Amino acid sequence: MNGERIDLAGVTTYPLATRKNKVSLGPDFASPLRPGMSVSQLLTALPDQLGGRTLRRIIDAVVTARQKGKPVVMAMGAHVIKCGLQPVLKGLIEADIVTAVALNGAGIVHDYEISLIGATSEDVGAVLHAGTFGMAEETGRDLNRAIREGVADGLGLGEAVGRFIIANGNPYREKSLIATCVARSIPVTVHVAVGTDIIHQHPTADGGAIGEASFRDFRQLAATVSQLGDGGVYFNIGSAVLLPEVFLKALSIAQNLGHHVDHFTTVNMDMQQHYRPLQNVVQRPTAGESRGYTLTGHHEIMLPLLAACLLDEKNVLGSRF
Repeated sequence: MNGERIDLAGVTTYPLATRKNKVSLGPDFASPLRPGMSVSQLLTALPDQLGGRTLRRIIDAVVTARQKGKPVVMAMGAHVIKCGLQPVLKGLIEADIVTAVALNGAGIVHDYEISLIGATSEDVGAVLHAGTFGMAEETGRDLNRAIREGVADGLGLGEAVGRFIIANGNPYREKSLIATCVARSIPVTVHVAVGTDIIHQHPTADGGAIGEASFRDFRQLAATVSQLGDGGVYFNIGSAVLLPEVFLKALSIAQNLGHHVDHFTTVNMDMQQHYRPLQNVVQRPTAGESRGYTLTGHHEIMLPLLAACLLDEKNVLGSRF
């Protein structure tokens, strides 16, 4: 390689002071941290850029939504439940911050097992080839019974399971997110893809009942989505495919029926950002005058952080929240 090297002698420069910068001293910089800071003080200390700015904007959007009486919906994959975050979510529900919950089918499995025995999540790799994966008697028996009886009573899947947990007197029912929603009379919907959940393997599974219960919940979620316009907030937390697809169809129904859902906020929270949530939650639904945000990180860290900020904000604002 004996090619000629470019001569840099003729390169022109300019004074640094004349350059427009994206980051400067002031709010762009974090404030010093000190022991004993409140959550609000910690939030204020974050640098006003990138994730710090996004977190503030999401909190502001939720506060505005509740001040206007608009829904704050949290749609969640089952990993959120497995991370033991029910107490955090329960606190947001009891504070009247979260007004609706949507889950996938695995969510009811983990939530139910926790309510019954205080534990969940088997070691799949260790039992798959033995043919025992997903075959716990009580889980399949009880949830399939709850769904069948719920359908007969005109209920959707989420309400059916929540009522069953309460009526059955499950020992750890106070830890159940679904039972909390039912007890507080807020919508809890469950959106099932048949064949994805262990209870579909059991001899008591009733495809007709599962489908009917989940379809009722889809219509319930569509009704909630239709109210998001002019200030509501929709979170997708840890669902890479199913719930983003359900949300997009629910939004399409709402628009088709003339609700014109606009001027609302969507948020995708996950450990990594995937194509479908970015398209179906953050970008496509917010193409008008709405706003879509992403928060990336582990659920067991990010969700408590968000919840602490919201609860602290509610405490500071009092009746104005």
